[in-house]
Amino acid sequence: MNLFERYLTVWVAASIVVGIALGEMLPDLFQTIGNLTAYEINLPVTILIWLMIVPMLMKVDFKALHEVGKQWRGIGVTLGVNWLIKPFTMAALGWLFIGVLFRPLLPEAEIESYIAGLILLGAAPCTAMVFVWSNLTKGDANFTLSQVALNDTIMIFAFAPIVALLLGISAITIPWETLTISVVAFIVIPVIVGQFLRQFVMSKGMTAFEKFDAKLKPISMFALLATLVLLFAFQGQQILAQPVIIVLLAVPIILQTYFIAAIAYVANKVLGVEHKIAAPSAMIGASNFFELAVATAIGLFGFSSGAALATVVGVLVEVPVMLSLVAIANRSRHWFSDAKTTTPQTSEVSK
Repeated sequence: MNLFERYLTVWVAASIVVGIALGEMLPDLFQTIGNLTAYEINLPVTILIWLMIVPMLMKVDFKALHEVGKQWRGIGVTLGVNWLIKPFTMAALGWLFIGVLFRPLLPEAEIESYIAGLILLGAAPCTAMVFVWSNLTKGDANFTLSQVALNDTIMIFAFAPIVALLLGISAITIPWETLTISVVAFIVIPVIVGQFLRQFVMSKGMTAFEKFDAKLKPISMFALLATLVLLFAFQGQQILAQPVIIVLLAVPIILQTYFIAAIAYVANKVLGVEHKIAAPSAMIGASNFFELAVATAIGLFGFSSGAALATVVGVLVEVPVMLSLVAIANRSRHWFSDAKTTTPQTSEVSK
């Protein structure tokens, strides 16, 4: 275990601090980088996400995908928390904290907009980053890919009605270009590249594959840290200018993330699901598709709205909070029946 892996959480914290500092010192540079977008999807961040998830998708064996149906309990739990629980609990937490408890501390004119942004986050389950969380918990790569693909299919039909119901909007405009391009960028392209690499390296034997996989692992972790630096640099000035509002908006988002992860994780445990399925199931349920949420918030309420700010706060807390959930999942591996056959994760997040 090298120095980088041993102190991963330290590097994550340092990346956040460096990102905020760089965003304050070089605002024009990071504003330019932040504006390199296509349909509200940042292109530099997209490249970094590819570097993160391609090594993980390289482990997917399409010949084994037909066996995913055997994991119907894990799939059922994830779908249940994503579509029957998560949007509604996020709306309830938003109303409780932003609409009631924190109301005196927030600008009155933006209260409803903040709550709307939280609802948009809660109604959009994650896509790309869950491959990272699944990999860090040694989750089943085939299950993760299948679950994400299923969620994306459901999202096409369910996102608009759920958001319309919770926001009270009869005709909501969904940025379909963002949704479509996100699916292609964060699933289709990485899967194709990952499978090409898999077939090419596997042709040289399993030993060559394992060595190649070991070489890619540091690249994947570096991309994660670089993504953190960029995300926090993009919002560095806003964080420093509105620290209280950022913190207050983060409270219901963080509580929601832990709450949903706990429901999914415990439900899988009760149903007798293996850890390699339970862990990614909880991660998929807890995390958010922030690209879609941000794009929808901007489209409905405007770039400078409270809704847009709330979705951006979701982006900022996503990685640190999800890494903490990874640590919890790895530490509790022994709760599950397959613990003896799974090697514990060797990074700091597993300790």
